[in-house]
Amino acid sequence: MIKVLIAGLGNMGKSHALALHNHPGAQVVGLVNRSGVAPEGVLQTYPCYDDFYTALAATKPDLVVVATYTDTHADYAIAAMEAGAHVFVEKPLAMTGDEADRVVAKAVETGRKLVVGYILRHHPSWQRLIAEARALGGPYVFRLNLNQQSRGAEWETHKSLMETTSPIVDCGVHYVDVMCQITDAKPVKVHGIGLRLSDEIAPDMYNYGQFQVSFSDGSVGWYEAGWGPMISETAYFVKDIISPNGSVSIVAEEAWDSADVDRHTKVGALRLHPVVGADRMIELPDEPGHQQLCDAEQDFVLRAIAEDIDLTRHMTDAVQSLKICLAADHSIRSGQAVLLEGAAQ
Repeated sequence: MIKVLIAGLGNMGKSHALALHNHPGAQVVGLVNRSGVAPEGVLQTYPCYDDFYTALAATKPDLVVVATYTDTHADYAIAAMEAGAHVFVEKPLAMTGDEADRVVAKAVETGRKLVVGYILRHHPSWQRLIAEARALGGPYVFRLNLNQQSRGAEWETHKSLMETTSPIVDCGVHYVDVMCQITDAKPVKVHGIGLRLSDEIAPDMYNYGQFQVSFSDGSVGWYEAGWGPMISETAYFVKDIISPNGSVSIVAEEAWDSADVDRHTKVGALRLHPVVGADRMIELPDEPGHQQLCDAEQDFVLRAIAEDIDLTRHMTDAVQSLKICLAADHSIRSGQAVLLEGAAQ
């Protein structure tokens, strides 16, 4: 039985806690919340702490789930591994590329498992999208976005997130990870633009951004993200991958609520368009919901520990996708394109 401490009980943290509460191979030994009070329901049966380091020392877990705000991810993950625990950390892995490298180095040094919360990796429909795109062959054009028209509680959550992380970093790492899984090529250049569309966020933050990334095989990608009550819901969910041999696209349902987190992973159907021949619809019924995907993530973490799964590629991909998004953020703030490590000068 794996003893687990969960830090952070927001939307993702609560879902991970429920997944582990219901998993036969896990024993939740503690929760951490800034208030020191667990959410109503079954999670109230567990000890809840208001300080992570106190909880870590008191519970002595085998696994720590870090689902707090991004600025604590690296320190909490490293402290957990130094205490002998494996780590699952929500995306983004860290605030900076150097911090992300430091977390991965600690996992290698201690021999602890480090899994980053890329939920789409556990979604069968997204796995199918990636497989169909790879079968087309590159180089690729990636057209991806996720805009969220958020109001009320959702807008408050987004404003809190933007105290530490921009939309293109927070959401973009998922979709850049998809790009990287499809092309396998090295990213070489990033250029971003963005705009602050609300006086309710810090002067140095923007709630709309987009960027372009170029890869060493000639592939190019575009990603866009915006949060707030002013964001349009027209074409807010675009997922296209184009190659010389055709394209594969997610066919989104109409009239979605862009602030509905459970909708962000939904695929529904894929349209496969070959250069020669007729288009083909690939129906994907009975897709897992948000909680089922969190269940799958935690099951993978526990299997990685039990079966000693090699996570080298997983960690490398997590750092690479983060560095691309951080480069885009830097480009937006500096107004200059960013050449990535290893790119020709």
